[in-house]
Amino acid sequence: MIVMFLAPGFEEVEALAPLDLLRRAGLEVVTVAIREAKTNKLIDKLGRIGVSAANLWDDPRTVTGAHGITVTADVTEAALPGRLARASLEAVILPGGMPGTTNLDASPVVEKTLELAAAKDAYLCAICAAPLVLGKRGYLAGKRATCFPGFEEYLAGATVGGKVIRDGKIITAAGMGVAQEFGFEMISALVSPEKAGEIRAAIQSL
Repeated sequence: MIVMFLAPGFEEVEALAPLDLLRRAGLEVVTVAIREAKTNKLIDKLGRIGVSAANLWDDPRTVTGAHGITVTADVTEAALPGRLARASLEAVILPGGMPGTTNLDASPVVEKTLELAAAKDAYLCAICAAPLVLGKRGYLAGKRATCFPGFEEYLAGATVGGKVIRDGKIITAAGMGVAQEFGFEMISALVSPEKAGEIRAAIQSL
Protein backbone atom coordinates (compact mmCIF):
# COMPACT_ATOMS: atom_id res chain seq x y z
CA MET A 1 0.00 0.00 0.00
CA ILE A 2 1.10 3.54 -0.82
CA VAL A 3 -0.03 6.40 1.42
CA MET A 4 -0.50 9.88 -0.01
CA PHE A 5 -1.24 12.63 2.48
CA LEU A 6 -3.52 15.52 1.52
CA ALA A 7 -3.41 18.50 3.88
CA PRO A 8 -5.34 21.78 3.51
CA GLY A 9 -3.48 23.96 1.03
CA PHE A 10 -1.83 21.10 -0.89
CA GLU A 11 -0.74 21.72 -4.48
CA GLU A 12 -3.46 19.95 -6.43
CA VAL A 13 -1.49 18.94 -9.55
CA GLU A 14 1.39 17.62 -7.45
CA ALA A 15 -1.01 15.22 -5.78
CA LEU A 16 -3.54 14.31 -8.46
CA ALA A 17 -1.24 13.86 -11.46
CA PRO A 18 1.01 11.31 -9.71
CA LEU A 19 -2.02 9.68 -8.09
CA ASP A 20 -3.62 9.13 -11.49
CA LEU A 21 -0.42 7.65 -12.93
CA LEU A 22 0.21 5.36 -9.97
CA ARG A 23 -3.31 3.96 -10.17
CA ARG A 24 -2.95 3.44 -13.93
CA ALA A 25 0.09 1.34 -13.01
CA GLY A 26 -2.12 -0.85 -10.83
CA LEU A 27 -0.70 0.36 -7.53
CA GLU A 28 -2.84 0.66 -4.41
CA VAL A 29 -2.70 4.28 -3.30
CA VAL A 30 -4.68 5.40 -0.26
CA THR A 31 -5.20 9.15 0.08
CA VAL A 32 -5.40 10.42 3.65
CA ALA A 33 -7.03 13.68 4.76
CA ILE A 34 -4.90 15.62 7.23
CA ARG A 35 -6.45 18.45 9.23
CA GLU A 36 -4.84 21.78 9.93
CA ALA A 37 -2.95 21.84 13.21
CA LYS A 38 -5.35 24.47 14.61
CA THR A 39 -8.34 22.24 13.77
CA ASN A 40 -6.83 19.31 15.63
CA LYS A 41 -6.24 21.55 18.64
CA LEU A 42 -9.91 22.57 18.57
CA ILE A 43 -11.03 18.94 18.41
CA ASP A 44 -8.78 18.10 21.36
CA LYS A 45 -10.18 20.97 23.41
CA LEU A 46 -13.77 19.98 22.64
CA GLY A 47 -13.01 16.39 23.57
CA ARG A 48 -11.60 17.41 26.93
CA ILE A 49 -14.87 19.14 27.85
CA GLY A 50 -16.99 16.29 26.57
CA VAL A 51 -18.22 17.88 23.34
CA SER A 52 -18.28 15.80 20.17
CA ALA A 53 -16.79 17.45 17.10
CA ALA A 54 -18.34 14.89 14.76
CA ASN A 55 -20.95 17.26 13.35
CA LEU A 56 -18.73 20.28 12.80
CA TRP A 57 -17.73 19.15 9.28
CA ASP A 58 -19.86 17.63 6.53
CA ASP A 59 -17.20 15.07 5.59
CA PRO A 60 -13.86 14.89 7.42
CA ARG A 61 -12.32 13.35 4.30
CA THR A 62 -12.67 16.52 2.22
CA VAL A 63 -9.58 18.64 1.74
CA THR A 64 -9.26 21.92 -0.17
CA GLY A 65 -6.06 22.58 -2.05
CA ALA A 66 -3.99 25.72 -2.48
CA HIS A 67 -6.06 26.85 -5.48
CA GLY A 68 -9.51 26.20 -4.10
CA ILE A 69 -10.02 22.72 -5.52
CA THR A 70 -11.72 20.43 -3.00
CA VAL A 71 -11.16 16.68 -3.17
CA THR A 72 -12.38 13.77 -1.09
CA ALA A 73 -9.65 11.58 0.33
CA ASP A 74 -10.09 7.84 0.75
CA VAL A 75 -9.73 7.90 4.54
CA THR A 76 -9.35 10.26 7.47
CA GLU A 77 -6.12 10.44 9.46
CA ALA A 78 -7.93 8.67 12.32
CA ALA A 79 -8.66 5.69 10.07
CA LEU A 80 -5.11 5.34 8.73
CA PRO A 81 -3.64 3.17 11.54
CA GLY A 82 -6.26 0.52 10.88
CA ARG A 83 -5.40 0.46 7.18
CA LEU A 84 -1.68 0.27 7.92
CA ALA A 85 -2.24 -2.66 10.26
CA ARG A 86 -3.79 -4.66 7.41
CA ALA A 87 -1.33 -3.87 4.62
CA SER A 88 2.35 -3.69 3.79
CA LEU A 89 3.55 -0.08 3.48
CA GLU A 90 5.46 0.45 0.23
CA ALA A 91 5.75 4.25 0.06
CA VAL A 92 4.66 7.56 1.55
CA ILE A 93 3.99 10.53 -0.74
CA LEU A 94 3.96 14.16 0.36
CA PRO A 95 2.59 16.70 -2.15
CA GLY A 96 3.83 20.25 -1.75
CA GLY A 97 2.04 23.56 -1.84
CA MET A 98 1.44 26.12 0.87
CA PRO A 99 0.13 25.99 3.51
CA GLY A 100 -0.21 22.28 2.72
CA THR A 101 3.44 21.57 3.45
CA THR A 102 3.25 23.44 6.76
CA ASN A 103 0.21 21.36 7.73
CA LEU A 104 2.03 18.15 6.83
CA ASP A 105 5.04 19.25 8.86
CA ALA A 106 2.84 19.86 11.91
CA SER A 107 0.98 16.54 11.70
CA PRO A 108 1.84 13.81 14.22
CA VAL A 109 0.13 11.30 11.92
CA VAL A 110 2.50 12.19 9.08
CA GLU A 111 5.48 11.99 11.43
CA LYS A 112 4.53 8.56 12.77
CA THR A 113 3.85 7.22 9.27
CA LEU A 114 7.24 8.43 8.04
CA GLU A 115 8.88 6.70 11.00
CA LEU A 116 7.05 3.49 10.14
CA ALA A 117 8.00 3.79 6.46
CA ALA A 118 11.67 4.34 7.30
CA ALA A 119 11.65 1.35 9.66
CA LYS A 120 10.16 -0.81 6.90
CA ASP A 121 12.58 0.54 4.25
CA ALA A 122 9.67 1.92 2.24
CA TYR A 123 10.02 4.77 -0.24
CA LEU A 124 9.77 8.35 1.03
CA CYS A 125 8.57 10.64 -1.76
CA ALA A 126 8.06 14.41 -1.68
CA ILE A 127 7.65 17.21 -4.19
CA CYS A 128 8.00 21.01 -4.24
CA ALA A 129 8.20 22.40 -0.69
CA ALA A 130 7.35 19.05 0.93
CA PRO A 131 10.94 17.67 0.93
CA LEU A 132 11.43 20.03 3.89
CA VAL A 133 9.31 17.59 5.95
CA LEU A 134 11.84 14.85 5.17
CA GLY A 135 14.85 17.13 5.54
CA LYS A 136 13.87 18.46 8.96
CA ARG A 137 13.67 14.90 10.25
CA GLY A 138 17.05 13.81 8.91
CA TYR A 139 15.82 11.48 6.17
CA LEU A 140 17.77 13.31 3.46
CA ALA A 141 21.17 13.37 5.18
CA GLY A 142 23.81 12.05 2.80
CA LYS A 143 21.31 11.82 -0.07
CA ARG A 144 20.86 13.61 -3.37
CA ALA A 145 17.53 15.46 -3.33
CA THR A 146 15.68 18.42 -4.74
CA CYS A 147 12.90 20.84 -3.84
CA PHE A 148 11.21 24.06 -4.91
CA PRO A 149 13.79 26.89 -5.06
CA GLY A 150 14.04 28.66 -1.72
CA PHE A 151 13.55 25.58 0.48
CA GLU A 152 17.07 24.20 0.12
CA GLU A 153 18.02 25.23 3.67
CA TYR A 154 15.63 22.64 5.08
CA LEU A 155 17.22 19.72 3.24
CA ALA A 156 19.77 19.11 5.98
CA GLY A 157 22.81 17.14 4.86
CA ALA A 158 21.56 16.61 1.30
CA THR A 159 23.22 17.40 -2.01
CA VAL A 160 20.53 19.53 -3.64
CA GLY A 161 19.80 20.00 -7.33
CA GLY A 162 17.83 18.71 -10.30
CA LYS A 163 14.17 18.33 -11.21
CA VAL A 164 13.33 14.75 -10.20
CA ILE A 165 15.84 12.80 -8.13
CA ARG A 166 15.84 9.22 -6.86
CA ASP A 167 18.53 8.24 -4.39
CA GLY A 168 17.94 4.86 -2.82
CA LYS A 169 14.50 4.89 -1.23
CA ILE A 170 14.13 8.69 -1.46
CA ILE A 171 12.34 10.31 -4.42
CA THR A 172 12.04 14.09 -4.57
CA ALA A 173 10.88 16.56 -7.22
CA ALA A 174 11.15 20.32 -7.70
CA GLY A 175 7.55 21.36 -8.30
CA MET A 176 4.27 21.20 -10.18
CA GLY A 177 5.90 21.36 -13.61
CA VAL A 178 7.51 17.96 -13.07
CA ALA A 179 4.58 16.31 -11.24
CA GLN A 180 4.10 13.86 -14.10
CA GLU A 181 7.80 12.94 -14.12
CA PHE A 182 7.60 12.50 -10.35
CA GLY A 183 4.83 9.97 -10.95
CA PHE A 184 6.80 8.12 -13.61
CA GLU A 185 9.84 7.93 -11.34
CA MET A 186 7.75 6.37 -8.58
CA ILE A 187 6.28 3.85 -11.04
CA SER A 188 9.79 2.97 -12.22
CA ALA A 189 10.84 2.34 -8.64
CA LEU A 190 7.71 0.57 -7.41
CA VAL A 191 6.83 -1.44 -10.53
CA SER A 192 9.39 -1.17 -13.33
CA PRO A 193 10.86 1.28 -15.84
CA GLU A 194 9.03 -0.68 -18.53
CA LYS A 195 5.67 -0.01 -16.89
CA ALA A 196 6.49 3.67 -16.61
CA GLY A 197 7.37 3.72 -20.30
CA GLU A 198 4.17 1.92 -21.23
CA ILE A 199 2.02 4.48 -19.43
CA ARG A 200 4.09 7.37 -20.78
CA ALA A 201 3.36 6.16 -24.32
CA ALA A 202 -0.32 5.53 -23.58
CA ILE A 203 -0.94 9.09 -22.40
CA GLN A 204 1.06 10.67 -25.25
CA SER A 205 3.64 12.13 -22.88
CA LEU A 206 6.60 13.82 -24.52
